[in-house]
Amino acid sequence: MARKKVVPVEEENTGTETPGLPEGKAVAGEGTFQEGLPGAPSENGCPPEGLPEPSGEEGSPTDGLPENLGELSDFPEGLPGPIGEETERLPSAIGDLPLNNTGGEETFSGDSSDPPPESEGGKAAGEVPEKPPGGDVPPEAATPLKSAESLEGTNMAEHVPQEAAALPPEIPEAPEASAEGEGAPAEAPPPKSDRQSFYNLDFHELDRDLTAEERQEWNSIYASYRGRSALTGTIIGVDPHSISVRNKDTGKMERQTMYCAIVIPYRVRVVIPASEMWEPGHERPDFVLQNMVGASIDFIIIKVDRENGVAIGSRRMAARSQRYFFAHRPALCREGAQVKCRVLSVGPRRCLVECYGHDINLTQREMRYTAIPDLREEYHPGDELDCVVTGFDPDKGDLQISVKATQSNPFDGAEQRHPVGSRRYATIAGKYGGGVFCNLPDGTVCMCNYSYQHEDSDFMVGDTVIIVVQRFENEKRQMYGKIMSKW
Repeated sequence: MARKKVVPVEEENTGTETPGLPEGKAVAGEGTFQEGLPGAPSENGCPPEGLPEPSGEEGSPTDGLPENLGELSDFPEGLPGPIGEETERLPSAIGDLPLNNTGGEETFSGDSSDPPPESEGGKAAGEVPEKPPGGDVPPEAATPLKSAESLEGTNMAEHVPQEAAALPPEIPEAPEASAEGEGAPAEAPPPKSDRQSFYNLDFHELDRDLTAEERQEWNSIYASYRGRSALTGTIIGVDPHSISVRNKDTGKMERQTMYCAIVIPYRVRVVIPASEMWEPGHERPDFVLQNMVGASIDFIIIKVDRENGVAIGSRRMAARSQRYFFAHRPALCREGAQVKCRVLSVGPRRCLVECYGHDINLTQREMRYTAIPDLREEYHPGDELDCVVTGFDPDKGDLQISVKATQSNPFDGAEQRHPVGSRRYATIAGKYGGGVFCNLPDGTVCMCNYSYQHEDSDFMVGDTVIIVVQRFENEKRQMYGKIMSKW
């Protein structure tokens, strides 16, 4: 009798794959085998080589079955009975694992004789059965399998296959970042500022061997640097120095050579750069600073180099404080108030004075009623003069003063002292526009012309001459005359 060719059960039962299970395991109740499981057929339906032939007591759905095993027709269509016995030998823990089918989660009983789920034309494989109209829920659907997310917090050892449980636990590798961080050198701390370096100095050690005068000098410098209090000193020289200055356009530090005023209160050299002498927008030419030798100024210490015995000062910061003080004192800034001013620099026709932080240019007319040929012969840097406030604009910070306003005008009573037609000797103080300014002994100024027999080259400034008084103009408060001869 010819035997029918045995068809592998895998070709008949097209069950869904069970992703997530370890290789070589089959789900209880299913007629499928996973690759790598003993007795599992290969792709062409033949058993793998090297496997022992199964005995007659145990059934196998692959080729090579014993001859005394009944024909395929002896088994009911669907899952054959011996397969169920074969799957009973699998670990019991596998039956508890969920089936992650594409259609949903579903459990199949090992004793189920239902035909395999349809792959086409019906419900999708692994689809959850609908709830019957009567409200009864099938026992298979009543208890859905736990998903992988629901297994969190439970004992995972119960759900791990034996092969996976037997593997040694993996040892986590040490993070590379920590290892590199330990070996990498520590970042250098940011550089200290000048003020932080000053506070870290040991003043007891540095000032231990100082005399009383030197200690007082350094204490004044320390106080000015800490509290921005102003110091007063005399400029003894102006030297060119190369210093770092911040560029206003780029904001970067640039090395520049500029003139610096030198002040030495007692033993410490205080350097005041030209950029710290004037307010921005009111800079003066270098020759003005060079002519300030001997002037008395106020300054604030902005940097201290204690080891080298040098300090850097700022005159403009001290002047700013003086202007604030002056603007908030009505007794000082009112018109007619008498204040003090200090001469900074003197030229032939004008001089620069400082009054409460305001740098003011004064001409000869504002210095004295008497004509002065050369202001440098009468005034010098460092002189302190009395002056009168003639105007002050607090919004613009503009101050006007007059030095000669503190003096009486010699024109008052001059008409009685020097009547018209009288002759007086006088000194030529200056020449301007063809006119000659002659000063009388009492300070009265007489504007004179030459007589017809004399020329301008015959008389020089400083010569003593005989003049004749011709007239007075009360509106201009001026006396006029004529030079008769030299005396």
